[in-house]
Amino acid sequence: MKSIVQIGGVSFPVINYSDAIQTFQEWIDGNTVHQVCIVNVHVLVTAMRDSNIHQIMQQAAMVTMDGQPLRWYANAVHRAGMRDRVCGPELMIRCFKQGVERDWRHYLLGGQPEVLKALEMQLQECCPGVSIVGSYSPPFREMTEDEEAQIIAHINASGTDFLWVGLGAPRQEQWIYRNLHHLTVPVCIGVGAAFDFHAGAIRRAPTWMQQMGLEWLYRVWADPRLFSRYLDTNPSFLWMLMRDWVRVRLFRQTIG
Repeated sequence: MKSIVQIGGVSFPVINYSDAIQTFQEWIDGNTVHQVCIVNVHVLVTAMRDSNIHQIMQQAAMVTMDGQPLRWYANAVHRAGMRDRVCGPELMIRCFKQGVERDWRHYLLGGQPEVLKALEMQLQECCPGVSIVGSYSPPFREMTEDEEAQIIAHINASGTDFLWVGLGAPRQEQWIYRNLHHLTVPVCIGVGAAFDFHAGAIRRAPTWMQQMGLEWLYRVWADPRLFSRYLDTNPSFLWMLMRDWVRVRLFRQTIG
């Protein structure tokens, strides 16, 4: 049984990449359907403010810490001893690489058509023998019920083991949650900008910035439109981290 830490009312198992991949294999062997939520600071604060998003996080089969600040919180407040986060882009590429030997099948949902095409080419190049059994670039507007029914039928007919959804958070989590009972896919994961990263459409932050929890700053520099998002959510998380650290370390209170 993995230990659980509570951050902002969301339950996170203390796991690493190997733990996550082993769990995915068990789900695939059992042919049962699950939602995985990859959570960074922005998504967490959004869930703290929106009860519907919070419900999705609480009912997900697995929730991982995408951002380094969440790992810092877990270690500082809960003494979790986590050495690494489990972020979407890295988890995705590890599943594709290790999935070749395991005969895992993958379906890609999201991204612009040219990005999706480039993504497939890049994945096939870096993971020779990878099985991509389908992909779909949805319209920018909300899909109609008939459109959703058609794409779900196509996903299920593909026999995929993984459904990778790159619609952006929290839209991708909402889409999976809304359609989970119609899907027959063991592992359904929203991975945000991972499609753009692996397709080469957007450059990831340097490793040192990722390790220092500054990936958000690099993304703002690359796309200033994201500034308002991080200005809204980052201070809220920083305040919660400082407040809870003081409560635990100075006043010996229990959090979560």
